[in-house]
Amino acid sequence: MNANYPNIITVENLAAGYQNNIIWQDANFTIDHGEFVAVIGPNGSGKTTLFRLLLGMQQPIRGKIKIFNTLPKRGNPNIGFVPQRHLIDPEMTIESLELVKLGFSGKRWGFNPFSQKDRKYTFDVLKTVEAEDLAHRSLGTLSGGELQRIFLAEALVSNPDLLLLDEPLSNLDIRRERELVQLIDNVVRARNATALLIAHNINPLLPFLDKVIYIVNGKVAIGKPNEVLTSESLSALYGTHVEVLHGSQGQIAVIGIEENQHHYD
Repeated sequence: MNANYPNIITVENLAAGYQNNIIWQDANFTIDHGEFVAVIGPNGSGKTTLFRLLLGMQQPIRGKIKIFNTLPKRGNPNIGFVPQRHLIDPEMTIESLELVKLGFSGKRWGFNPFSQKDRKYTFDVLKTVEAEDLAHRSLGTLSGGELQRIFLAEALVSNPDLLLLDEPLSNLDIRRERELVQLIDNVVRARNATALLIAHNINPLLPFLDKVIYIVNGKVAIGKPNEVLTSESLSALYGTHVEVLHGSQGQIAVIGIEENQHHYD
């Protein structure tokens, strides 16, 4: 880990989109070391666009974005990325250990045998995500929750400062959601890493989050969950009256948008 950067991410007057189509603009925020941040908003609001900017896959329309105090670039080893979709065939026989190994040795040029030291390190990463028992299981036999642990290990194997996770909770049941969020939080705290996680279901994340980035209607709001997820804040973002309701166990539901009701549960 390198803690010499003033901020992990710095965004100033940033506008994002494609050619003349601005998706969102006037974004200003910083993300610090060790923060766990959720990126939320309706489909098509530009959540994945933010990740593309951070990964150097897309250029801003205007404004500035810096990551590790420099411009984003493709293939940055300081970023561990878990994309939204992995196409895993049920007949795939590749072992989990081999996939995680690619995240480690795949960044080297030429032929590189997988040494005993490399193998031990890869196993240690699997232990970090509580998946060492899956090391020799073929990917095609794993459940959704087990696969997410392996993908997380693959992202962690380069020991990155920043994790970008694009909807890792999709298609998981409530128990698996909670387990994965707890695991990600443990990794963030233990490694003093920073994690940005795109999600539709905010409720499993709420006990762990340091910040929320909410993107909607071409606007970006950021702050602590109790600052952003309020009736006043969301009404300003949506440009219409929005009511945030709180459940007895800390869950929230947002009323007044997307066909009059939008639940985060």
